[in-house]
Amino acid sequence: MPLNLEQKKSVVAEVQAIASTATSAVTAEYRGLTVTHMTELRAEARASGVYLKVMRNTLARRAVQDTEFACLSDHLSGPLVLAFSKDEPGAAARVMGDFAKRNDKLVIRSVSIGGQVMDATHLGRLASLPTKDEAISQLMSVMKAPVGKLAQLLNEIPAKLVRTIAAVRDQKQQTI
Repeated sequence: MPLNLEQKKSVVAEVQAIASTATSAVTAEYRGLTVTHMTELRAEARASGVYLKVMRNTLARRAVQDTEFACLSDHLSGPLVLAFSKDEPGAAARVMGDFAKRNDKLVIRSVSIGGQVMDATHLGRLASLPTKDEAISQLMSVMKAPVGKLAQLLNEIPAKLVRTIAAVRDQKQQTI
């Protein structure tokens, strides 16, 4: 059933609100996917904090027009599903990439991050970005390393003194 003008405006406004706060976007052609597969994809996306939308390309162009994803406008053709990462830049790429591996009917078309559009070959690089928790963990381990090395160094001074005294004692006992 076709949408009337007010419904189209509300869909565009909804997608524009998501796109204005999203960190990355992935477009994929879904031709040949069954309803069951699309439902499965939507469930995986929801669980990962990814916003999925299937809409007409003209409406999608209007929705991304004033966002950093305006660069996608030239790549919106054919039956596409738009996936926006809300929190983590690699979330949409991970969900779409994993699903595309299991279902050859889903074909990744383009990836966009930071106002730049890239082809599907860059999906793996975007998907390999760490999650927020992983990034914080990596940062904390980098920050902790110098303090740990300093503590180890400071602990080594009295330990070396004790080993030296023990060696002198052992040497004196052998000479007696």
